[in-house]
Amino acid sequence: MTDKMQITEDRLDALREEAARNGKVQDHGITPVASPLPKPASATSYHGNPVLKPPTWTWQVPLYFFVGGTAGMSAVIALVAHLLSKDAALVRTALWVAFAGALLSPPLLIADLGRRARFLNMLRVFKLQSAMSVGAWTLVVFSSAAGLAFICRELIIAGYGNSFVFLPGWTAEVLAALSGLLLASYTSVLLGVTAIPVWSENRTLVPVVFITGALGSAACVLELSGFLISELQSIAIIAAGIETVVAVLIELSGRDLDRPLREGNTGWLIRAGGGLAGPLPLLLRTFAGHHADTREVAAVCFIAGALISRFAWIAAGRVSSRDPQALFQIQRRDG
Repeated sequence: MTDKMQITEDRLDALREEAARNGKVQDHGITPVASPLPKPASATSYHGNPVLKPPTWTWQVPLYFFVGGTAGMSAVIALVAHLLSKDAALVRTALWVAFAGALLSPPLLIADLGRRARFLNMLRVFKLQSAMSVGAWTLVVFSSAAGLAFICRELIIAGYGNSFVFLPGWTAEVLAALSGLLLASYTSVLLGVTAIPVWSENRTLVPVVFITGALGSAACVLELSGFLISELQSIAIIAAGIETVVAVLIELSGRDLDRPLREGNTGWLIRAGGGLAGPLPLLLRTFAGHHADTREVAAVCFIAGALISRFAWIAAGRVSSRDPQALFQIQRRDG
């Protein structure tokens, strides 16, 4: 018997003794020599292949998430302000923000797709089960409605306030607000329906982050445009409060699946976004929010935090996709 065979026999004897003594063996097993069976899956792959494909989105996508969400919520604020007969200048500026976002969002999405034809192909059919299809059509509807609402508002200001402008303007504002609300929220659903653990396991938390960030950013943009009114201050305080709660929940989460949100570079990025959008503007507005300069600083902090958070969640998804054990853990739990 060769030395190699003797070592193998000794190991088998040790495993048998351990099994008899403990009822189980704490070992990775033995790979049969020249066996036709595949080797056991490693901790980082499935028989040599990646378990999950990392997101291939470029920087334009998280920027699109931010711009589209802010524009969508600006349309919502414009409609509410119009219904409550608030300052006409506020309604006009909110529609300006919505229209500007409607102009920027399609190029950002198309830039990630690479070719305009790919975006047009997404509009060939409408699939309610597909977040991508719903999102593409939502963007088209929102861009059209926001543009029409903006044009009608400008015509009314110019003195063309007859029914041919008034009725289409109201209809466009309502449609822009409804589609804008969907535009601000569907992107979070798009992340939640993927197999990437940190996204799928936080599919109820991500919509809160995205919708709150979009609403707060829209209010902050309007504040920076000169509308330092109490209603926008209240919206900003509520948004910052929710962002603070989310930041605390992430820090207190003890799940291994959430490690990309707490550890490494992505963890610090999540903290930076959460801190700038949550505690910092909340403290500024609570203790010194009656000063215009303080409100503007708080607005800038929130906008920066909301933008950073979009990039941070995408980066956390890339890190999570490289952790197959997180996916295996979910499969064992749900299986």
